Amino acid sequence: MNKAVIMCGCLILHHLESLSLAEKNTPENTVKGEHAVKKENIETAPYMMNRELSWLKFNERVLNEAGNPRVPLAERLTFASIYQSNLDEFYMVRVGTLMDQMQSIDDIRENKTNMTSEEQVDAILKATRELDLKKARIYEQLMGELEPKGIRLINFNKLSDEEGELLELYFDQEVAPYLSANIIGKQQPFPFLKNKDIYAVALLENKNGKYRTAMIPCSNNVFRRLIEIPTRPGTFMLSEEIILHFLPKLFENYTIVEKSLLRITRNADIDTETIYDEDLDYRDAMENLIKQRKRMNPVRMELSRTLNKKLVAEICRSINIEKDHVFQSRVPLDMSFVFTIQNYLRNKKQEELFYQKRSPRMTPELNERENLFPQIEQKDVLLSYPYENIKSFTNLLFEAAKDDSVVSIKMTLYRLADKSQIVDAMVEAAENGKEVIVLVELRARFDEESNIEYSRKLEEAGCRVIYGLNGFKVHSKLCLITRRKEEGISYITQIGTGNYNEKTSKLYTDLSLITANTEIGKEAAEIFACLLRGETITETKQLLVAPNCLQNKVLDMVDEEIAHAKNGEDAYVGIKINSLTDKVIIEKLVEASQAGVKIEMIVRGICCLIPGIKGYTENITVISIVGRFLEHSRIYRFGTKDREKVYIASADYMTRNTVRRVEVAAPVLDPKLRERLDWMFDTMMKDDEKGKRLTESGIYENRELESTRLDSQEMFYAMAYSAAEAKQEKGTVL
Repeated sequence: MNKAVIMCGCLILHHLESLSLAEKNTPENTVKGEHAVKKENIETAPYMMNRELSWLKFNERVLNEAGNPRVPLAERLTFASIYQSNLDEFYMVRVGTLMDQMQSIDDIRENKTNMTSEEQVDAILKATRELDLKKARIYEQLMGELEPKGIRLINFNKLSDEEGELLELYFDQEVAPYLSANIIGKQQPFPFLKNKDIYAVALLENKNGKYRTAMIPCSNNVFRRLIEIPTRPGTFMLSEEIILHFLPKLFENYTIVEKSLLRITRNADIDTETIYDEDLDYRDAMENLIKQRKRMNPVRMELSRTLNKKLVAEICRSINIEKDHVFQSRVPLDMSFVFTIQNYLRNKKQEELFYQKRSPRMTPELNERENLFPQIEQKDVLLSYPYENIKSFTNLLFEAAKDDSVVSIKMTLYRLADKSQIVDAMVEAAENGKEVIVLVELRARFDEESNIEYSRKLEEAGCRVIYGLNGFKVHSKLCLITRRKEEGISYITQIGTGNYNEKTSKLYTDLSLITANTEIGKEAAEIFACLLRGETITETKQLLVAPNCLQNKVLDMVDEEIAHAKNGEDAYVGIKINSLTDKVIIEKLVEASQAGVKIEMIVRGICCLIPGIKGYTENITVISIVGRFLEHSRIYRFGTKDREKVYIASADYMTRNTVRRVEVAAPVLDPKLRERLDWMFDTMMKDDEKGKRLTESGIYENRELESTRLDSQEMFYAMAYSAAEAKQEKGTVL
C-alpha cells in the first residue's frame, strides 16, 4: 500500500481518537460527554475556549499546511486529504454526539463556555462553511501549481470532440456495466446511502412532464477513481464526474433536469457502555454494535452542484437530515484520489516534490547483536519514534519469547498494525510455554473489528486475553516481562506514549521507556493484577496511573510549584500533550500562572485554555506543532533543573484520560534521559517552522524567533542519523 495512504489513514485515526467522548460520568460532567453538564448557569471564564471550536482551529492548521509554499507540493496534497478526512470523522463523532444530546429534555451545556449542544452545532456549521471556502481556495491553488508539473484534473468543457468520444467509449465498456441506477418511486423506495460513499443524484422529467428522482452509486472498486485521458498523459478526470456527465445514457426515456454528486456523513458515536447482553459474550456483543454504526443517522450532506430547494428538501426528508446540514462543495467530495497523483509523480521521478526520504535509525544505546536483557539491566533506554526504530522493542519481545528465564509477558494493546509483529511475538511466547496475558481493548474506536480478530488469534495461540474494564477504556501502553533468576524475580518494564504499532511508529512522534527498575516493575505487576480482577489500582508511588492516581498527582506537583513561586523562588511546569480539556487541571494551571509559575505547553490539537489573558494566564505560553509527523508524545515536567520531575505518559490532559481511563505515566529517573527529554522539549518550544503560538485572542499565529527557521522534527531526525553514523564508525552493525 502507498505510504502516503497509510500515513493519511493513521493520522485520521489518531485525530479521531482525540475527538471521542468519554464513557463514564463524573461530578464534573453529569451526562455522557466530557464537556457536558446540566447546570443552569455556568460562569464563563475569559481564558476558556470551546473544545469543538478549538478542534476546528487545529484542523485549520492542517489545512494551512496544504497551502504552505515551504511544504513540498506533492506533500501538500496529503495535508489537503487529511484535512477533509479529519472533518469527516469530526462530524461522525463530535457532531453526532451533540445532535444526540439535543434530543435530551435536559438543558445540557458544555462546562467551558456554557454553550448548549444546539449552539455548538450552529457554531460548528458556521465555522465549517468558512473553512470550506478556504479549502476551495487552497485546492485551486494546488491544482494550478500542479499544471506546470504535468498534472491536470479537468472537466468535459475542456475536452475535444475526439477525447469526449474516447471517454464515452470508456464509460460504455468499463463503467456503465457496473452501475445500478435507481429511480425512486413507490416500488423503489429511497435507497440506503452508505457513509462517505459518492452518489450521483438527478431530477428526471419523463415525456408526460412528470418528475422523478434518480440515485446512482459512484463508489466502486471495479473501475478506477482517477481516469487518465488517453490523448493527454498526466490529464485526469474523476470517475464520478464521468458518470454524472453520461447520466442521459442511463435514463434514455427521461430528460435530465438537474444533477449533482452527493455524499453523506453518518453519526458513528456508538455507546459501548450499552453492549452487555446476557446471551452474548462481550466480543460478540461488540460485533453487533459495530453493525449498528453503519446505519446511524446522517449528520452532514455534501453536494457538488446546486440543486433546487424542493429536491434538496426531498432528499433531506428521505435521509432524515436538516437542511442547514447541507453543504455545497467546490472541491471533489472525496480527496483520496490525491495519492494516485502522488504515485504518478513518483513514477515520473519528480522527487523534489516530496519530503526528503527518512527512515528510523536503530538506537545507539543498544547493541542489537547481543542479548538485550543485560544491557537494559545496566541502564534505562528511551526510544524516540519515528527517529529511532521500534524494532529495538520488538526484538526485545522476541528475545523474551525465547529466553528460558522469562516466565510471563503482560501487555495492554489498543491499536495494532496490520500483520503485527507485536502479536507475532506474543504468539511465539505462548507457544514456547510462557504465560502471556494480553488486555485487548475492543472499544478502540474504528479499530474494534481489527482488535476482535487479533484477540481471537492470541487466544488460539494460548494467550490469556481480557477485554478491558466495565466503564473504563484501557488506553495505557504498558508491557511487563517477568523473569525468574537465581537471585529472584526481576522485571523489564516498558511504558510508552503511543500504540504498539509498527506503522504508526514511522509516522507519529512517540516515546518508549524501557527499564529494569524494580519498583516500577512491581507497580506494573500490581496494575496487571488489578486489571485481571476487573479493578483499577488505587495507590502508586512511582507511576502515575489513571483513573485514581494521575490527575490528583499532577495537581499535587503543580501545587508544589505554586508553593515555590509564592516563596519567591523560580517555578516551572512544562507540558507536551495532544489535547487540553480537563477543567480541573486547567483551573490549577491558571492558579499557578497567577502565582507566578512559568508554564510552557506544547498542545498539538484541542486547547481549551487561552494563554496571555491579563490577571489569569499571562505566565502561560502555548504552541502547536503540525508538521510532517503527527506529534503524539506526552511529556510532563515539574520543577526547575535542580529538583525536576519528568514523566512520559499515554494520557492527555482530558477528563476522559485523567479520570475515566486506565492510563500510565512513568518517571524518567536516569539523569541523562531527563536531560535528553528537556532538550527535546526546549527545542520544540523554539520551533518556528511548524510551531504556531496561541495568542490571547484565541488565534494561532506564525512566529519567527531566529533568522533561520527551526523545524524540530527535521532536527531530531538529523540527530538520529548522526548518532547512528557514529555508532557505525565504532564498528557496530545497525
